[in-house]
Amino acid sequence: MPMIRLTVPSGALTEEGRRTVQRDLAAVLLRWEGAPDTAFFRAQAWSYLVELPEGAQTTAEDDAPRFLVDVTVPQGAVSERRKAGLVEDATRTVLEAAGLSPADALRVWVLVHEQPDGTWGAGGSVIRYADLVALAKGQQEQKGQQADA
Repeated sequence: MPMIRLTVPSGALTEEGRRTVQRDLAAVLLRWEGAPDTAFFRAQAWSYLVELPEGAQTTAEDDAPRFLVDVTVPQGAVSERRKAGLVEDATRTVLEAAGLSPADALRVWVLVHEQPDGTWGAGGSVIRYADLVALAKGQQEQKGQQADA
């Protein structure tokens, strides 16, 4: 299942951005992963916000806030095209949450970590990518049948 962690310096997000960025980033991740928009899959898209204490982040040049988005997905879940879209949308989402412009995009780094098949577990069992694909397909079919009813 997808997981996203945003690390930011304390106070770097707007009040509204701090309130919404986690769900916004989770929605971006699910969309680019191609997961169905169901309560089950939304509940599995974990999103963490890590706020660093004052002075804990800097560069050799300045103290302007930088943002790190760590994304973990099953290996094979996102193609190169989808990764590019994910990075672009995650960057835009973080910039908006911080009240920054696209000119500040280099202050946002997005790292996509692909978890090898068979090394991810949940509910006491190893979860394989093929299991997730089958589950997603079943939920999409179920959603389609409900829409037809």
